[in-house]
Amino acid sequence: MPELPEVEALRIFLDDHLVGREIDRVLPLAVSVLKTYDPPLAALHGTTVTGTARHGKFLDVRAGTLHLIIHLARAGWLRWRDSFPAAPPRPGRGPLALRTVLAGGDGFDLTEAGTTKRLAVHLVHEPAEVPGIARLGPDPLDDAFDRDTFAALLAAENRRIKGALCDQSLIAGIGNAYSDEILHAAKMSPYKPTTGLGEDEITRLHTVLRDTLRDAVARSGGLAAGELKAEKKIGMRVHGRTGEACPVCGDTIREVSFSDSSLQYCPTCQTGGRPLADRRLSRLLK
Repeated sequence: MPELPEVEALRIFLDDHLVGREIDRVLPLAVSVLKTYDPPLAALHGTTVTGTARHGKFLDVRAGTLHLIIHLARAGWLRWRDSFPAAPPRPGRGPLALRTVLAGGDGFDLTEAGTTKRLAVHLVHEPAEVPGIARLGPDPLDDAFDRDTFAALLAAENRRIKGALCDQSLIAGIGNAYSDEILHAAKMSPYKPTTGLGEDEITRLHTVLRDTLRDAVARSGGLAAGELKAEKKIGMRVHGRTGEACPVCGDTIREVSFSDSSLQYCPTCQTGGRPLADRRLSRLLK
């Protein structure tokens, strides 16, 4: 799933390619993609893109008084096209979910792999009209997200730190992959309870969290949309690297499986050398 760094990189890419350009047409091609119907997508035809923004994992393309809000979900992606085939696309065929064509003939496609369709597009007058945006917690890259703000958020929680970092209503933009990376860099178990965090641990976790996200955004800077997925994989130290050697200590990276996801961690760096039980066993091996 694209997370804050990839979505921010896409925002920067779209800002460079869309702002000041006229939208010729927007074509919904998957039944499930469009979540709003008033105003209609046709209201964008002939408008000029005036800016872009990011709200957590949501992309926001502003055209006049309208906001085209995009959430790529787990298997969605944005693909820039310098041109499009003359024949119009056939709805419901393949991964193509929505096409946006500019007056110059270029534009972008939204695609979604797999059979589970969660990619979502909203056209609204205000971003907060989208329920997922209205529920978002603070953005961890905002200047206002200081150590004390972070500590206050965690003080109200009583759960594992991994789940807290991934909760969009608590902190916007962090998902499964970057929470693994943040906790590895902080040398912290994903199972550590938020109530057990000491003052020094909170300080370290806040610093690592922001540094990890900033570094990922910096690595993605200047890349074309099609190169961002590969850059994300290359930059991962533990996530998606089960069975490989930890780049810090050389221990074998391990995995905990859930019903629809998994986490990766290093026992030596994060859990005092003890492997975590599979989540299906729901306890730490002694």
